[in-house]
Order: sequence, then C-alpha cells, then structure tokens
Amino acid sequence: MPRVVPDQRSKFENEEFFRRLSRECEIRYTGFRDRPHEERQARFQHACRDGRSEIAFVATGTNLSLQLFPANVHGDQRQAPTREYVDFDRETGKVYLKAPMILNGVCVIWRGWIDLQRLDGMGCLEYDDEKAQQEDSIARQAFEEARRRAREFEDRNRSHCEDMERQQDSSPGSTMGNSDDRKIR
Repeated sequence: MPRVVPDQRSKFENEEFFRRLSRECEIRYTGFRDRPHEERQARFQHACRDGRSEIAFVATGTNLSLQLFPANVHGDQRQAPTREYVDFDRETGKVYLKAPMILNGVCVIWRGWIDLQRLDGMGCLEYDDEKAQQEDSIARQAFEEARRRAREFEDRNRSHCEDMERQQDSSPGSTMGNSDDRKIR
C-alpha cells in the first residue's frame, strides 16, 4: 500500500487543509496540559532533546505529534536530533524545530519555533519535494511489483486451466462423451 498520493504537489497546493497550514501561524505546545507550567516547560525541553514534541495549530485546532529528525528507512527512531532539527542556540529563549513527515499522503516538513517560557510560537508546513520524489519512486516500484505478480498469477492460472482441459480431453474414461456412448457399451 503506497504511503503517498499520486500527485502530492497538487494536493498540497490545492487542498484547503494544506493551504491553511502552509501559512505561518500561531502554534502551541500541547503536552502535559494538566501539569504546572514550570513542569510543562521542563518536559517540553526534555522532549525536544529526545526528538519529539506535540504541537497544535491554534487557528485550526490541528494537532501534530512531531518526530524531530529525518525519517529513517529502517524505522530506528532512537537517535538524538541534530541542530538542523532542534536548535536551542539560534535565538535566546526560543527553540527552532523541523519535523519531516507524511501527512494525508503528502510529504511535508513542519518548521517553526516555540518560546521556551510561554510554550507558544509560530510554525507552518512546507512541501518536501525531495522526499516526495523518493516516496513516488517507492510507490511506482510497489505498483510495478504488484502488477508483475498479478501477471504471473494469471499466467500460472491460465496454464493450470489449459493443463486440466488437456487431461480431461485425453483421459480414456472421460465423462465428457455423450450418454449414447455409455448405453452402447
């Protein structure tokens, strides 16, 4: 099953969902809402250093669980994020985040920053053309493989049916003859 839709760029540019989220807008950290603010600040920073965070786009209410490192082909997500994905040093009091993902069948990158005191900031989605091309290639290969297997199955099935017909036609006690043949004997 392909992880992406056939025309990702078109979907990203034309769907209202993506158009809204591709404009920089207010975001907020959503983790541990039931905890005191100071504890939430500490947990947010710890989660970022571990390569994850939960945010929401305030205007739309869209919640995302971010993985703050490049997608790994092998699925190993125990790596620490690099400064490209989690940057506490760019500006005092803020952390800049980057999270690639496949969202609704489209390869995107979430980029934004969050104020370490208020736990809010600005963020948006960007179309990830490089990853989209990779995923399109994987989807095409999977489709071709499925088509090849279907052709092989049809060929084997047709060959089996032909063999069965030949066996029935050539067997001496075939029941394919008419009923008059049986009465004469």
